[in-house]
Amino acid sequence: MDTMQQPPRPARKVKNISPKLVIWIIVAVVLIMLVLSSFFVVDQTEQAVVLRLGKYNRTVGPGLQTKIPLGIETSYNVPTQVVQTMTFGYRSNSSTSPLFGNSDYTSESLMLTGDLNIIDVQWIIQYKIENPVNWMFKVESRETTLRDISQSVMNKLVGDLPILSVMTSERTRIEIEAQENMQKIFDAYELGVRVVTVKLQNIVPPVGEVQDAFEDVNKAIQDMNRLINEGKQNYNKVIPSARGEANKLIQQAQGYAAERVNQAEGDVARFNSVREVYEQSQTITRTRLYIETMEAIINPTESGSVTLVDKNLSNFLPVQMVEGGTK
Repeated sequence: MDTMQQPPRPARKVKNISPKLVIWIIVAVVLIMLVLSSFFVVDQTEQAVVLRLGKYNRTVGPGLQTKIPLGIETSYNVPTQVVQTMTFGYRSNSSTSPLFGNSDYTSESLMLTGDLNIIDVQWIIQYKIENPVNWMFKVESRETTLRDISQSVMNKLVGDLPILSVMTSERTRIEIEAQENMQKIFDAYELGVRVVTVKLQNIVPPVGEVQDAFEDVNKAIQDMNRLINEGKQNYNKVIPSARGEANKLIQQAQGYAAERVNQAEGDVARFNSVREVYEQSQTITRTRLYIETMEAIINPTESGSVTLVDKNLSNFLPVQMVEGGTK
């Protein structure tokens, strides 16, 4: 049986790629890379620090920005419009809300008070980066420096006060002075940050019987403040009413006094007028006054019957006064 031999397949023709095409492809890729590396985006909450050959050149704001490619210029975005939070004595479970975590960071929060008691003070600081250049280049370990300065300031303030003052009445003053002192040191170190707020979160004595005793003291202080507030409330309720009643009585007394004075002045004026008339005609005035007085005494409409007695007579003469004459 004869075997049939298949004819050989024709060889594929390999197209030769032009060297010029390769060069153009390389040039296009390089140009695309150059263009892409010449632009960078800065967010609305950021500013970018641009370095040229490792030296500071400029600071640019939000938007699409340009730079010299090939590593000649490099940019670093810094969040200058974001309020950042740093916690002490605990760590937050969320980057947006400083909730208490479960980890133990008492090495940051245990402090010695002015009356030689140990207290656990947890607090936060909120800050904004105002100078991105100083923030990038003035201090090497920025967050460590922030923590060390904050702990030093807080230890000093707590160490100057007794434990009860730290737990109750001096909290606000500690927050204000801590913010001011931290800002002064940050400015001296040229950190480029501004402290927005310092807030004390939780202040408790060490765990154990001492803590129970201080909680009892704290409750007693709260009860005392509550009773003081209730007393002030009653004071504000009763005192104005009493003052109003007193002013009412004073006004009534002043009105009565004015009435009596006016009446007395009127009597004086009437007496003076009578006296002047009397001085002009003494006999007639004396007679008229006598008659008017006698009429007032033996007025029949008021007294009814009147008995006249003459001291020179041994008997009395009953006289009944009626309207129009005697009887």
